[in-house]
Amino acid sequence: MRSVSVTRMELLARKEQIELAQQGLDLLEQKRAALMRELQETADFAVAQREALQQTIAAARRALAEAESIAGPEAVRSAALAARGELPLRVKTSQVMGISVPVIEQKPIGRSVLGRGYAPVNSSVSIDEAADAFEVTVEGLLALAQSELRLQRLAEEIQRTSRRLNALENVVLPRLREERNAIEMALDERERADHFRLKLVKRARQKPGL
Repeated sequence: MRSVSVTRMELLARKEQIELAQQGLDLLEQKRAALMRELQETADFAVAQREALQQTIAAARRALAEAESIAGPEAVRSAALAARGELPLRVKTSQVMGISVPVIEQKPIGRSVLGRGYAPVNSSVSIDEAADAFEVTVEGLLALAQSELRLQRLAEEIQRTSRRLNALENVVLPRLREERNAIEMALDERERADHFRLKLVKRARQKPGL
């Protein structure tokens, strides 16, 4: 234990520090519990998104296979090259329970037949349907990515909060209590010693001839 001053003021200071540390501990426990609830809700939502995305991917693969069987692989490949383009994304942050979580902003991915870059007259309905299915798939992937990023950020904050909790509970509070107890014991011993000396002085004064 570090050296501390044995005074009433120091004792009061330790008691106040213990009270503040306990309040901080309670708040951190509440924060962690709320973060755990948010993490569970986000995880459940991400699981549902992942399951829905698997179905969407399966549907897109079926649509692609159908387009290739109807229009031919070369026609599908040509349409895919013509429809290729950039996907502008913007990642910003929002506040969830005081922490920053990423939010993916995107323009609508779905395009009209004319907006895909290939000539509809030279295309097939099956190619359009495959393109629709894959655009829906990309939207699902981005939505899932946002949930996964949110999960990661929440998990990091829970770990950080847990470390602070452990430090308060296992290091800071025990040290403050030990110091408080040591000061109280030292003050009690000092008070007993002072009382004993006072009794000795009083007895000495009561002796005859003094």
